[in-house]
Amino acid sequence: MLHPRLPSRVQYVLLLLSPFFFWGTAMVAMKGVMPHTAPFFMAAMRLFPAGLLILVATVLSGRSQPRGLKAWGWIALFALVDGTLFQGFLALGLQDTGAGLGSVLIDSQPLLVALLSAWFFGEYIGLWGGLGLLLGLIGISAIGLPEHWLIALLTLDPTLGGQTTSVTMGQSLSWGEGMMLLASLGMALGTVMMPKVSEHVDPVVATGWHAILGAIPLWGLSWGWETQPWQDLTLWDWGALTYATVFGTAIAYGLFFNFAAQGNLTSLSSLTFFTPVFALLFGYWLLGEILTPLQMAGATLTLGSVYLIERRQKLPRLSWRGSGDKDLSSESPSGPRCETSISHSSGPPAASR
Repeated sequence: MLHPRLPSRVQYVLLLLSPFFFWGTAMVAMKGVMPHTAPFFMAAMRLFPAGLLILVATVLSGRSQPRGLKAWGWIALFALVDGTLFQGFLALGLQDTGAGLGSVLIDSQPLLVALLSAWFFGEYIGLWGGLGLLLGLIGISAIGLPEHWLIALLTLDPTLGGQTTSVTMGQSLSWGEGMMLLASLGMALGTVMMPKVSEHVDPVVATGWHAILGAIPLWGLSWGWETQPWQDLTLWDWGALTYATVFGTAIAYGLFFNFAAQGNLTSLSSLTFFTPVFALLFGYWLLGEILTPLQMAGATLTLGSVYLIERRQKLPRLSWRGSGDKDLSSESPSGPRCETSISHSSGPPAASR
């Protein structure tokens, strides 16, 4: 006899992957809407209703609301960086970049988080983290730089790249790729800020308020610069926006924090790279997006670098000094602390995807 319900283990894995599925497919949904709307309007439409849904959920669950100037000050700063700037740059980038490639660039943010955390907090990077940063740099270069530049570099043939000596880095990157990298920087800064925000307010409540406050400047930008951003939207477009808001933000966020509350932050952080994988697959299926072989190689390297950065504490320690270094690293106060911090900080900003 066939059982209508899936085994509990399969259900758990599917639920664990669902936030990353929703975030990746939300990128595809927004890319499909972009030809019929304007970027600031779309970003605000994604943030504001999602923030309201999240705050309603926090009230129903009895979570405490922000109190005091410090709490509201950190929420406002978090809203500006991880709400207005991140979502604004993301929407601007979607005008000139595919959903899959854009998601790869945005989800390179753990590389920036690792650098910022090492700089500000002295957190551990290590050999695997350093290798991840190097692979990430190579991968993003393969995605954004002209192909003949890279061929000239690999073959050590200056004549192949000589024709482009007057081209600057800014000109070699497309507008969309540049905006996506700025969005990644905004998300990384929000990640680093979140532990400080959590000292003054519940992180779930902070994320709800940051979505609402972050949408306000986007509404203003849309009102001042964009003309008729909703008049050409079809019923399917409104459905796609609703999906990106409800499933790609509010529900994905709720599922993510539900698992985080169960102590699964390390597992969740290691699944970050599934978001661009889903975006690439559904971007190809629904929008016909195709990467060049070089871009595909760059995307693969970037995703691999994210995995190494996220899992660097769990991978075997490699050292010239053998077990002695392992003992020293295990006694270092930064070892266990940094794993918790990185895993914890990777949660809330991802929820704003």
